[in-house]
Amino acid sequence: MSSPKVIVQIAIAGARILGKAFVAAGRQAIQNAKYRPPGAGGTDIAGVGNARSGSLTDRLTREHMMTADEARLILNVKKEDPIERIVQNYEHLFKANSPPEKPPKPAPGKTAIPTHSHYLQSKVVRAKERLEAELKAEVEGETAAPSAESPSAPGSSSSSSTTPPPSS
Repeated sequence: MSSPKVIVQIAIAGARILGKAFVAAGRQAIQNAKYRPPGAGGTDIAGVGNARSGSLTDRLTREHMMTADEARLILNVKKEDPIERIVQNYEHLFKANSPPEKPPKPAPGKTAIPTHSHYLQSKVVRAKERLEAELKAEVEGETAAPSAESPSAPGSSSSSSTTPPPSS
């Protein structure tokens, strides 16, 4: 065999190998794009799609499109913080992302740099609404629990502590 012929055959074999590899990689990429494992978030907002149990927390998550943990992260509060702390952080973040009352005029030839964010401001509002809804639900749950706790009258006693009537 001649040297140029061997080089051409090696190049052709290499091109075939690379071509097959690219085709296989393309097929695998298509399969990966079509596959969505169960419970995968994907484009799901804050795990809202996973909130399916019908519990109060899941209902609030679906309504507000935000989990309570996400709301706490946005407002920088802990679960045990009082409502006053939540309101304080909300007011600070809301004002920090509000447009100034009278924006200064930019110098000629320069554009004004925005100092506020409507998007962040709306996230702060939604986070506060989500936490308020959760606190309201907790309060309603606490007030409803004692009345549903004991179905019998307060003066009555259970039948296991009384003696059975005499048989005749």
